[in-house]
Amino acid sequence: MGRPVIRAVFNILAHAPDLVRYGSKPSRELAKDPALLAAITERLRTYPEAVAYPPHQVFIGNLRPWALETIPRPWHEHAVSLAGAGPFGEIVSEAEFYGWLKLADGFDLVALKESYARELTRPAGVSGTPAATVEALIEKEGALPLWVGERLVGCVRPGHEEDPTLAAPSLLENLAAKATGALALSRLFQSTGVDPTSVDYLIGCGEEAVGDRYQRGGGNLAKAIGELAGCSNATGADLKAFCCSPVHALVFAAAAIQAGLFRQVVVIGGGSLAKLGMKFRGHLAKGLPVLEDVLGAVAILVGEDGDGPVIRLDTVGRHPIGAGSSPQAIVEALVATPLDRHGLKITDIDRYALELHNPDITEPAGNGDVPLNNYRTLGALAVLRGEITREELPEFVKRHGMPGFSPTQGHIPAAVPFVGHARELIEAGELRRVMLVAKGSLFLGRMTNLMDGMSVLITGDA
Repeated sequence: MGRPVIRAVFNILAHAPDLVRYGSKPSRELAKDPALLAAITERLRTYPEAVAYPPHQVFIGNLRPWALETIPRPWHEHAVSLAGAGPFGEIVSEAEFYGWLKLADGFDLVALKESYARELTRPAGVSGTPAATVEALIEKEGALPLWVGERLVGCVRPGHEEDPTLAAPSLLENLAAKATGALALSRLFQSTGVDPTSVDYLIGCGEEAVGDRYQRGGGNLAKAIGELAGCSNATGADLKAFCCSPVHALVFAAAAIQAGLFRQVVVIGGGSLAKLGMKFRGHLAKGLPVLEDVLGAVAILVGEDGDGPVIRLDTVGRHPIGAGSSPQAIVEALVATPLDRHGLKITDIDRYALELHNPDITEPAGNGDVPLNNYRTLGALAVLRGEITREELPEFVKRHGMPGFSPTQGHIPAAVPFVGHARELIEAGELRRVMLVAKGSLFLGRMTNLMDGMSVLITGDA
C-alpha cells in the first residue's frame, strides 16, 4: 500500500470581466434593470489591475497569505509589482480564457469571430467563425453574446431548443468550469513535467451541473477535463458536496492511493461562473471595483510515496448527520474530535486553512470577514478546552490562521487555495502540520437543513 502525498499543485485565476454580466446575481438584476450594465462595466478591472491585486498574488504563490497583514485595505488601492505567474499558479487574461473556452467546446457551441481568433496568441490553434455567422446565431438562435468591452467577439449557442439545462447560459457555465479546470491541470503538467498519461483517476470537485433534462446533474466533468488535458489513461468522476467538495475529494484520492487502487489521482475544481459579480451591489455602493471578476480553479496531484507532504487519513474529521450545525459543534466535529484521537491539541497544528474568502469582497456586502470569524470560533474552542487563555485569543488567530485571499467561487475558498503554500512550507521545514477544514451549506439545495464538513491533516511526518 502506498503513502498518499501531495506531489504538485496548480491554481488558476482566469480574468473574465466581460462575463460578470452572466453571473447569477448580475444576470437576475440586469433582467429587472438593464441600466445597471453601465454601472457594472464602468467598475470592471483591467487585466494588469487584476494581476497587481495582492490577494491574487497570494493565490498563485508569489506572496504568502500573511503578507496581506502588512498591506492596508482595501487591497486594490495598494497594487504590487509582481508577475502574472507564480510558483504554483497563474493569472490568465480574458483573451486566453476565451481561447480555452473554444478549445473546451466539442459540440460547436462556442463561435469566436475570425478577426478575434486571429488575435489570440495563447492558446494556439483556436478556430474562428465569420462575423456574419456569429451575428446570425445571436439574432436567430438566441446565442449568448461574448464581449470584450463594447466589442462583440463571439457567442455561445444553446445545445437544445427546448431543454433549459442545455440553454446557452448553462452551457457557458459548464464550459467555463471545464476550460479553467483543464487550464489548471495542463499547467500542472507543464510546470512539473509529469506525464498526463501517468494519471490513473480524476476527481472533479466543481459546482457545475452538467447534464440534460433527464439527468440534470449527471456530471463527470472530471473525465471531460482529463480528455482536454491529455490524460488518455485516466478515468474519473465528480464528487458533489457544495463548498466542501475539494476536501472530500482529497480524502478519497488519498484513500484510493493508500488502498493501492491507483498510483496517481488528480483532484480538479474548475471555476464557478455563477459566482461572478455575486456581491457587485455592495462593491458599487462603496465605490469599489467589481472584485468578483475572476474564475478560480485548482488541480492537486496526489501520488504514491515520493516527495510532498503526507495526507494523514488517520486524522480525518467529518461532520456526522447528528452533530448539529452550530459553529461550535462544527468545529468540534471537524477539528477537536480528530485531534483528540491522536492526543493532539488545537495549538499543535501550525496553520489551519479554513474558508479563505477575501474580506475585500465580503465585507462591503455585509457578510463580514469570514476567515477571521472562523478563526475566532476555533480559538474560542481552544479557550474552552483550556489550551489558551482568552487574552491569548488574538495571538492564536494570528499564529494559526491567515487573512482570506480567495475569490468567492464557492468550493474554491474552502481550504484548497492554501495547499500550494502548505506543500512548499512543509517541504522547506517551516511548517510541520497543516489542517484543511471545509464546510458546506447543504440547505442551499432545499433538500435538507444540514450543514456538511470535512477536514484532513497534511504533514511532513512519514
